[in-house]
Amino acid sequence: MDPATLIGLAIAFAAIFGAMFLEGGDPLSIMIPGPLLLVWVGTIGVGIAGHTIKDVISSFKALPGALRSKRPDASATVETVVGLADRARREGLLALEDATRTIDDPFLRGGLQAAIDGTDPEDLRTILEDKISTKRTIDRMHAKYFADMGGYAPTIGIIGTVISLVHVLENLSEPAELGHSIAGAFVATLWGILSANVVWLPLSARIRRISDLECAAMEVSIEGLVAVQAGANPRLVGERLRSLLPPEPEGKAKAA
Repeated sequence: MDPATLIGLAIAFAAIFGAMFLEGGDPLSIMIPGPLLLVWVGTIGVGIAGHTIKDVISSFKALPGALRSKRPDASATVETVVGLADRARREGLLALEDATRTIDDPFLRGGLQAAIDGTDPEDLRTILEDKISTKRTIDRMHAKYFADMGGYAPTIGIIGTVISLVHVLENLSEPAELGHSIAGAFVATLWGILSANVVWLPLSARIRRISDLECAAMEVSIEGLVAVQAGANPRLVGERLRSLLPPEPEGKAKAA
C-alpha cells in the first residue's frame, strides 16, 4: 500500500487546524452543520447531476483501490518476462502453459495465455493495447468525476455564504449578533475551497497517477510478451524492457 494520499491529507488538515489554533481560533467554530451539509452533500449532488449513476457508483468503488494501491513493480515484471523468455527459448512456447498458474498479474497472465494459444503477434498486441486503452478511459472518467466536484465545491460554498448573508441582513436589528453571524456566513466558502483543494482535486490526481503507473507497467508487459512469443534472446529482452523503465533514484541504484 502506498500511503501518500492519506499522509498528505493528514498533513494538510493538521496544518489547517493547527493554523487556526495558533491564530487563536477554535477549530470547532467551523463545524457548523448547515454549511457542512450544503458543501459536502450539495457538491456530491451536483457531481451526480453531471454524470450517469453508473459513473458515480463506479467512481466511488474505484476510490478505495486508488487509495490502497501501491506503485506497480515494473522491474519485477521484467524479471518474470525474462525468465519466461529464457524458458520459451529452451523448451518452446507451449512449455509455459504451467507458468500461467503462477503469475499473479492478471494482465500478464492473460496475455501469456493468448500467446500460448497461438494468437497472431499483431493481434495479440492490438488486443492488449485495447485493454490498456479501455482501462485508461475508465480511470480518466473516475478522475474527472472527482475533478468536477473540485470545480463545483467553491461555488457551492459561495452559495452557502450568500444564503447566510441574506439571513444576516434580515437581522440587522440585532447588532450584537452581527459579528458572529457574518463570521459564520463565511464558513461555507471556507469549506467549499477546502474540500475542493484538499480532498476532491487530490483524489482526482491520485486516481490519474495510479492509472498512469499501472498502464505503463502493462505496456512493458506487452513488449515482453511479444518478444517471448517471437523467441527473442532473453538478455536482449531484459535490456529492451529495462530501457522502458523510469530511472531508479540515485540512492536506490547505488544500493542495488
